[in-house]
Amino acid sequence: MVDTSITSTRRRENTRQRLLDAAAQIFAEVGLDAASVEAVCEAAGYTRGAFYSNFESKEQLFLDLCARTAAQQIAAVRAEVAELETGGLDGPPGDALTVVQQVLEASGADRVAVLLMGEIRIRALRDPSVAAAYRAQEAEMRAEVAQIIVDLARAKRITLRLSPSQAGELFITAWAAAAEDAVMDGGDRTQIKRRISEALAVVAELVIDHQR
Repeated sequence: MVDTSITSTRRRENTRQRLLDAAAQIFAEVGLDAASVEAVCEAAGYTRGAFYSNFESKEQLFLDLCARTAAQQIAAVRAEVAELETGGLDGPPGDALTVVQQVLEASGADRVAVLLMGEIRIRALRDPSVAAAYRAQEAEMRAEVAQIIVDLARAKRITLRLSPSQAGELFITAWAAAAEDAVMDGGDRTQIKRRISEALAVVAELVIDHQR
């Protein structure tokens, strides 16, 4: 016998995720202000009733999308680290550059993702509720990256010129700037990833103390 409550919950969650997927595309391309509930519903294949049974407003949808985007980035970073740890983090100190690049590239080099994060930052500058959520998510990502740097420094016996938290902040800032520049230049996924990799390599060279 099928549990109808479980089926209903799964259906509702599927509807919610499809609405979030559609919103991510629309918000990334036109921004929150220009996007409409109708456009999101049409893109997702649902009615306004389905929308309002899952979200109170377009603004709530946006905040939920911010949270999901951050969670996906952090999950991607953790998955990449776990995979690298399975293979072992030992090796020449210079390999640390490659490892850091691999880990941060895992957080996404997709054009839509870059545009969406840009829209989130813009809204955070204007809306205190978005700013609070964004800062909390940003702090979690920085903590994750700082821990990765600590683990790499220990495993590869390298010395850093900066603290792990400062180094992590530089890596994340470089990632965001390179990704946005590549999108502005009309780059595709491969070109965006290459620009990110080049920027992270420069930061890694600055952060690692090669003289010790």
